[in-house]
Amino acid sequence: MKFINDSRVRIAVLLESSGRVLAQHGFTRSIDVMSACALAAAIHASAAEIGRQLDGTPFTTLHHPGHERQIFLGELSTGRGAHILLTVFDDATSIGLVRLYFAELSRRLAVATTTPAAPPSFVDFESDLNRNLAKLFGRI
Repeated sequence: MKFINDSRVRIAVLLESSGRVLAQHGFTRSIDVMSACALAAAIHASAAEIGRQLDGTPFTTLHHPGHERQIFLGELSTGRGAHILLTVFDDATSIGLVRLYFAELSRRLAVATTTPAAPPSFVDFESDLNRNLAKLFGRI
């Protein structure tokens, strides 16, 4: 939320490189989120490969200025793999501010994901499962 407030973007979606949504802001319909994620993942993969073919390094950020709205698409490297951030913004902000806060978000995510997630505890798994099944079927 800090990125959205600071950069003043209208729409933002954080997704995995596969297109799976992790977080979103500003969309009014879920079909729009799914479409945007599919397109963002495809654009990111295509741009990365074009960069590899042209220069040997993938393109990791893209910016498209439109008449009323602009789009910024960037890769966030985390301890759990690459993620993609798609943003749509208007005249309330600038590409410079979006890039600045994108870099800050990237640093914060890298730090937050360097500590490994604790493995799930299966000590009480069977008893929890049996208790929840009993509740589900009205035996408790």
